[in-house]
Amino acid sequence: MSWRSDCIWIELIAGARKPSNFCWALILFLGALGFLLVGTFGTYSYLGMNFIPLFPYQQILFFPQGIVMSFYGIAGLFISSYLWCTIVWNVGSGYDRFDRKEGIVCIFRWGFPGKNRRIFLRFLMKDIQSIRIEVKEGIFSRPILYIEIRGQGSIPLTRIDENWTLREIEQKAAELAYFLCVPIEVF
Repeated sequence: MSWRSDCIWIELIAGARKPSNFCWALILFLGALGFLLVGTFGTYSYLGMNFIPLFPYQQILFFPQGIVMSFYGIAGLFISSYLWCTIVWNVGSGYDRFDRKEGIVCIFRWGFPGKNRRIFLRFLMKDIQSIRIEVKEGIFSRPILYIEIRGQGSIPLTRIDENWTLREIEQKAAELAYFLCVPIEVF
């Protein structure tokens, strides 16, 4: 989502709160919980107890199946909790603000909690050398849009996991280059 006027262009960046992340976190949590329960049933088979009458405890042995299933369940819960934390903290969200009137570019992103949670870059428009499109070759080739800053290198403007077509990236790069009055480079 973006907002534009003659002098200001603000591009809002979506973070980790995407439907796909919610789905993966939920699927991983439920799967890990299932593994942990099956591993727990293996513990009861070791003790010779039947935890659930419909589930025959003799099919899952404590060693090695119960231990391995419990390990996978605990590992899955840790990964699921990581995903839920990134969703709650909305890691990666922020905005890009290009202001021709003041001649300033601001790039803001939320990171993980801590001392450097707020990532805020601010530089002058006259330091922008170019807008760069980079297309990585391979199976999952995706174009990435960068802004090239004199003395600071390149800063990515699009996320790697965004599914932009080459035409959409070219259109966005052309509009941004026209707005900033800088050239476009393609790599």
